[in-house]
Amino acid sequence: MTIENLIENVDSQIIKIRTKSLDVSFNELYDMYKNSELTISPDYQRLFRWGEEKQSRFVESLILEMPVPPIFVIETEEGVYELIDGLQRISSYLHFRGEKLGKTEKTALVLHGCDIVDDLNGLTFDQLPKALQIKIKRSFVRMEVIKKESEVSLKYHMFKRLNTGGELLSAQEIRNCTIRLLGSEGIEFLEECCENKDFKEVTKRIGEEKLQIRYDQEIALRFFAIKNDIENYKYPVTEYLTRYLEKMTTGEIVFDYKSEKEIFIETFKFINDNWGEEAFSGKASSGTVRNEFVLYYFDGMAVSLATLIARIVDCNQTNQIVECINNIKFGTELQSYKTGSVNGIRTRIKLFTEGVQNVLDAR
Repeated sequence: MTIENLIENVDSQIIKIRTKSLDVSFNELYDMYKNSELTISPDYQRLFRWGEEKQSRFVESLILEMPVPPIFVIETEEGVYELIDGLQRISSYLHFRGEKLGKTEKTALVLHGCDIVDDLNGLTFDQLPKALQIKIKRSFVRMEVIKKESEVSLKYHMFKRLNTGGELLSAQEIRNCTIRLLGSEGIEFLEECCENKDFKEVTKRIGEEKLQIRYDQEIALRFFAIKNDIENYKYPVTEYLTRYLEKMTTGEIVFDYKSEKEIFIETFKFINDNWGEEAFSGKASSGTVRNEFVLYYFDGMAVSLATLIARIVDCNQTNQIVECINNIKFGTELQSYKTGSVNGIRTRIKLFTEGVQNVLDAR
């Protein structure tokens, strides 16, 4: 590509993004939120995880007129602004004003942990002197607006760049928020899959902490991606999974939602019926099953069983299949292929698949 063509290509992408900058007061943001002119999506509301002490210190910084980083919003077709970056700051202010965004906010924020002006601690917004109430209401923040005329795919990429640096967000939480700009079918499909009772049972040992950050949705996505797109698997895995979900959502690949759902249901029913919540757990040297979720067991067992599930359901060799899977799972050969490399994943799936095929072919 020539330099001239490169410049022309860059310029053509720039003109697809339309932005404007506004200086708005926090009181204006509050009014916009109350009037449904500024929205925070349900996915984002679940991500509001600043503790009350950190929220309090942000409020303190507003009162002290400290600079605030800009927030980013997307303008919808109806002219409503949807917050895409600045969730913790805006939510802290709204909580201080009495709004309840998260499950833990039962009352308006009571300041505590303020370490510059100690006298603020113990006060709510309504208890502040009138002069300080006005000061905080009139605090300004720069709002960068991605206008509705901008191309959707470029809105998505901008959104993704803004939110991948947040230390409080898991990879799947970022996907849930960002992918919706391209469409919601893929995300909603994963959410439905994760409500399946058999899948919930066999992934129970993920643990509550990981479930709260949507790790169950990530491993469901991993299941479909590796089953259908192993040829494109590569590090970093986070980007590989994001790219697969993008392709599902945009239709870049053919993904038969109905058929895939049926395979998913049958596969995890078989796994739950025969192993329960211990399905993807290892054993201690004493033979005791550990209370753990082992990802390389998940890949090897779930994907291999899914590729053969139609034959498995129709056969009457369940006991032999379970014995075969257990022998491979706790055998020495698998231990050489438990890494996240593409060779490791391919080989462990191959071990389980060939083992089950041999049982089925011996009928």
